[in-house]
Amino acid sequence: MHDGGMSFALTTLPVSIWQWSWILGGASFLMGGSALVHVLLYKKDPRSAAYWVALVALVPLIGAVLYFVLGINVIRRKGKFYREGIERFEQSGIRVLPDESEHVGLAQTLDRISRFAFAHGNQIRLLRNGDEAMAPMLEAIRQAEKTISLATYIFEAQGIGEEFVQALGDAVDRGVEVRVIVDDAGTRYAWPPVAQKLTAKGVRVQHFMPLTRVWRLATMNLRNHRKIMIVDGKVGFTGGMNIREGNMLSRNPAHPTRDLHFRVEGPVLAQMQRVFAEDWAFCSGETLDSEAWFPLQADVGGTSACGIPDGPDEDMEVMPVAFFAALGAAKKEVKILTPYFLPGPTLIWALNLCVYRGVKVTIVTPQQNNIPPVSWAARTLYPELLRGRCRIFESPPPFDHSKIFLIDGAWSFLGSTNWDPRSLRLNFEFNLACYDPELGDRLNAEFESKMKECREITMDELNAASLAVRLRNGIARLFIPLL
Repeated sequence: MHDGGMSFALTTLPVSIWQWSWILGGASFLMGGSALVHVLLYKKDPRSAAYWVALVALVPLIGAVLYFVLGINVIRRKGKFYREGIERFEQSGIRVLPDESEHVGLAQTLDRISRFAFAHGNQIRLLRNGDEAMAPMLEAIRQAEKTISLATYIFEAQGIGEEFVQALGDAVDRGVEVRVIVDDAGTRYAWPPVAQKLTAKGVRVQHFMPLTRVWRLATMNLRNHRKIMIVDGKVGFTGGMNIREGNMLSRNPAHPTRDLHFRVEGPVLAQMQRVFAEDWAFCSGETLDSEAWFPLQADVGGTSACGIPDGPDEDMEVMPVAFFAALGAAKKEVKILTPYFLPGPTLIWALNLCVYRGVKVTIVTPQQNNIPPVSWAARTLYPELLRGRCRIFESPPPFDHSKIFLIDGAWSFLGSTNWDPRSLRLNFEFNLACYDPELGDRLNAEFESKMKECREITMDELNAASLAVRLRNGIARLFIPLL
C-alpha cells in the first residue's frame, strides 16, 4: 500500500503541474496578445505605447493584467446621455469676450475648446488655505435655503470634515436638498468613511465609481478629482482644496498642507452646477433639472469666465489642449504653480517655445512632495526646460497643493488640474478659465509672495547629484504614465 500510494503521487503530481502550466501559459498568451493588440490600435502616445509593450512582453501575464487595470480607459462615459434634461438650464448665448484685441484670439480658442461659453459678470475671490476657505464654505451651507451640491476628492470625517458633516445634516433637517459626491479612491485616505456619517445624517451621498464589484477593478485608475460646491445656485466654491484637517494650518495639523480655493459668484455658476449635475446623474441616475438648482444669475463682477471640464468621456484631453493654446497665446509671461509637475513632451515643447518667443516662463513646485516619486521623476524633466531658459523654483515645506496658471497677468486658470498625466488624461477635472486683469493682479501677488521663500533650481545642482540619486530619479521616470 505504501509503495502504491507513492506511485500514485508520483504519477499524478507531474500531470497536475503540466496542466497548470498549460492553463497559465494559455492565459498569458491570450491576455498578452490581447493587450498588445489594444496597445497597437488605441495608444496614441508612442512613448506610452512602448512602455506598455515592454511591460507586457517582459512580464508575462502580470504585465497584461496591469495594462487592463491601469492602462485602458474603459469608462469613456457617454456624457451626452447624462446631459439630457440639463441642457435647457444652461445660460447659453453669453459670448462676451475681452475687448482688447490681443486677448480676443485666446478667448475665441478657449470658447471653442470647451463646450461651455464665456460668461461675463462674475466675481471670484481668492481663499488661502483651509483657514480662509472652510469658514465661508460652512457659512454658506448653514445659510442654504434650497439646494447644496458638493463634489470632492478627499472628504475626511474628522476635524473640519466633521463640521461639514454636521452642517450638511442640519441643512437636510431644514428641508434643503443636499447632494454629495465623493470619489471612491479618495475616501480611502481617511477613516472612518465619511459616506456612513453623511448617510446617518440623512444626506444623499454617492461614491464615484465604487470598487464594489470585480469588474470595477478595470476603472480603479480613473478618479473624480473635481472640487465643486454650490449653494442655492447663487454662491460656489472651486479650486484644488480637499476637505481635510491638514488644510487648517492654524490648528497645527499633523500633516499640514497649503492650498488655494476660490469663492465664485455670477453666471458661470450655472456651468459649475451643470458639471456637478452630470456627475450626479452618472452616479445615481437622478437628473437635477429644476430652477432650484439652476436659477438665473445676475452680473456681480467684472470677470469673464468659462468652465472647462475634462475627463475620460467626450471631454477627453480638453485641458491639455487648453493649456497648450494658452501657452501659444502668451506674449509676456507665464507663471505656473502646481504640486505635481510631470508635463508631457508636447507641453514641454510649448513651454520652451514660449521662451524662444521672448516670453518669461516661471514654474514653482514643492521641494518635498507628498508623493516622493513624483518629485524624483520631475527632476528628470528639468534639464530640458532649463536648457530652454525656463526658470524652475521649489517651495519649502509644508507641502503646497496650490494650483495657479497665469498668462500675461490677465488670464488665469483655476481649479483641480495638476500638470501631470493623471490630471491631464485619467481624472475627471474642472477648471475655470478667467479673463480679468484685476484678478490677475491678485493672483500674481500671491504667486510672487510664494516665490520669496522658494529656491531656484540650476543645471549645476542637477549635474552635481550623486549617481544613486540620478538612478533613483531615472527609475521613477519610467513610471510617469502611472503617477
